[in-house]
Amino acid sequence: MTAYRRNFVPGGCFFFTSIWRSGSYRLLTDHVELLRAAFRETHQRHPFTIDAIVVLPDHLHTVWTLPEGDADFAMRWQLIKSTFSRRLARNERISQSRSARGERGIWQRRYWEHTIRDEVDFARHVDYVHINPVKHRLVDRVRDWAPSSFHRHVELGNYPADWAGDQSDDGRDYGER
Repeated sequence: MTAYRRNFVPGGCFFFTSIWRSGSYRLLTDHVELLRAAFRETHQRHPFTIDAIVVLPDHLHTVWTLPEGDADFAMRWQLIKSTFSRRLARNERISQSRSARGERGIWQRRYWEHTIRDEVDFARHVDYVHINPVKHRLVDRVRDWAPSSFHRHVELGNYPADWAGDQSDDGRDYGER
């Protein structure tokens, strides 16, 4: 078994990708209000700052900053995933290994995490979060994707409303570097 090494930095800032494992492609966006409620409940019990977030049909990206002295993002992810999962109908297929652990077959067990190093790294990851619906060709303009913190960032003056323009005919590919 692979030994995962997490970089637990008290008060740190992190980029995460969490993937929906179920066969229903649009489950996250179809149930975005349940997901928001799971985030809210977790935040109330264990505060953290969501610097950026985008919810796509089968995965989400987010940038968090944890409170000073607190490095436990793993517990927060466990609470978010379990709170969301408990509120969904139980109709997915579950493997024997997941069943033995009392797990559902909804989320991938792990998530991808990156420790933000500096302001440039922070800006790059926040931009990546917001451009993701365009990258996946779900919309042509960032502002057209509703489940995103982009709209809050526009209100705060961090982005212009037309940030990244209209990508309908530019032919670019927005892959990871």
